[in-house]
Amino acid sequence: MREARTRRAVRRAAVVAASAGLAVALAACGAQDSGAGDVVGQGFVSGDGSVKQWEPDDRDAVTVEGTTFEGDEVSTADWAGDVVVLNTWYAACPPCRAEAPDLVDLANERAADGVHLLGVNTEDEAGAALSFQRTFDVPYPSIEDRSGQVVAGLSGVVPLQAVPSTVVLDTEGRVAARVIGEVERSTLEAIVDEVLSEGGGAAAEDDGPEADGAEGA
Repeated sequence: MREARTRRAVRRAAVVAASAGLAVALAACGAQDSGAGDVVGQGFVSGDGSVKQWEPDDRDAVTVEGTTFEGDEVSTADWAGDVVVLNTWYAACPPCRAEAPDLVDLANERAADGVHLLGVNTEDEAGAALSFQRTFDVPYPSIEDRSGQVVAGLSGVVPLQAVPSTVVLDTEGRVAARVIGEVERSTLEAIVDEVLSEGGGAAAEDDGPEADGAEGA
């Protein structure tokens, strides 16, 4: 009887191991199809929307710069003092398309608060990228990064393990938060609000005189 139980336990363990191996293989396929895994040289897996945040004292600064699909040069250094949201994407990526309307709304609604969005596309030719931008009426620029240099440089500071990934930089250009996979609107808004509340940005500057006036009254 003991031998029978042992054989059943071994069979169950084998099934679990095989299932786990299959799950890992399937998770890696979709992200690898983006080309980002090959570009950056690391094993990309499907994102699950997981969030990581860093306390101010634990943050590292990063500058992201490159050429947009419109041919303009852009650098996050030009937005010093404001909050920057970076988003990796490509046109045929289903979660990228799913989150695009929320990113567009964030860009339009929070620009006056000192929030800038910048896309990073590691996959598309200009035609596909610009078509995506027209389809979703994207108001912010995206860097063409088929060489992978921009993402590789960013990954040296904050690991990016899926497309899409979203990174929030604080007003000093430091990595404050990262979301792996499709980002929920409420989650991103909460992160942006929290980083804005730390100081700097147009919203904080606007609050200054009102606060002073209240104290004076």
